[in-house]
Amino acid sequence: MLNGIRIIEIEGLGPGPFAAMLLADLGADVITIHRKGQPAVPGMPEQSILDRGKRSIDLNLKDATDLEIAKRLINSADALIEGFRPGVMEKLGLGPDTLKDTNPRLVYGRMTGWGQDGPLSETAGHDLNYISLSGALWYASGPDHPPQTPATLVGDIGGGAMYLVAGILAGLLNAQRTGQGTIVDAAIYDGSAHMMNLLMSMRQTGNLSEARGQSLLDGPHWSRTYKCEDGGFVTVQCLEPKFYAEFLQKLGLSDDPDFQKQYVPALWPELTHRLTEVFATKPRDHWAALFEGSDACVAPVLSPQEAQAHQMNAARQTWVDSDGTFQAAAAPRFSTEAWQPKPSPQRGEHTQDILNELNAKLPPTSSPG
Repeated sequence: MLNGIRIIEIEGLGPGPFAAMLLADLGADVITIHRKGQPAVPGMPEQSILDRGKRSIDLNLKDATDLEIAKRLINSADALIEGFRPGVMEKLGLGPDTLKDTNPRLVYGRMTGWGQDGPLSETAGHDLNYISLSGALWYASGPDHPPQTPATLVGDIGGGAMYLVAGILAGLLNAQRTGQGTIVDAAIYDGSAHMMNLLMSMRQTGNLSEARGQSLLDGPHWSRTYKCEDGGFVTVQCLEPKFYAEFLQKLGLSDDPDFQKQYVPALWPELTHRLTEVFATKPRDHWAALFEGSDACVAPVLSPQEAQAHQMNAARQTWVDSDGTFQAAAAPRFSTEAWQPKPSPQRGEHTQDILNELNAKLPPTSSPG
């Protein structure tokens, strides 16, 4: 879908590389500028899933020759992705005000936690910090447990990378129409707060309480995760009455007068306790088999490896092994083209090819001594 679009990514952490991977999955020519002579970011492999489908050039942006190559690359691009603290790219001579003189159509994507301005813009932080201050973490547990979310998904990916991709795509469309680029200020703080608007809409109808565990989606017995006899878990979220009725029928609880009162908050704690006892009597896979194919809105909690073995994955091939690397396939899918896993490059693997495209040459390496 993005065939013919070139994006330059300055090597960074987490959400920036993820956003660039998604754009590469969509067909863009993504060239990552890896740091010359330096290993991968701590905790990341030399050949990362996040680099799949990209090309790699290694440059030292503090070297004048390499910096000039970077500028020429950016001048050939439709968009750029960087994830430094505010001001770092400007100090390198690669700020948007400098680059727009030679590439006015450039969409300049900036990925940060706190944004390009504000009292915390220069302050370090991570996923949990951003979403805790934005309000996105508030409903992430029951009332008696510390708020906790799956690692990276709500902040780095949901509130960060996905909003950066949306901003870049919008900027590219605008540049095609007007000939003018833009700066995309993608802050995880902003994006994760924006993701709360679906819940905020429930507040307008009185179905969202400020107190955790008392709202329509985080309080009822029918919107919970339950532990099973074998230590596994199942999720239940049968919001609509017809689905709730099927849930009760499967459990043999259709005639229970208390369970028939689906939307009575005063009964939710006691009914949660009763369901906790019910699900604890059988292993996870028993419940998965009981509810499979029904509209009761019950599903087992699977690890990624278990998800790969599930019949859903057999049909959709969402989890794949490619060259010995376990990874999720690209999303979304398109009717006009099929996607296959693409290899991740070695750091600097395409340096010479890219230099040839630019008709540039690196100076020879000096001999020691």
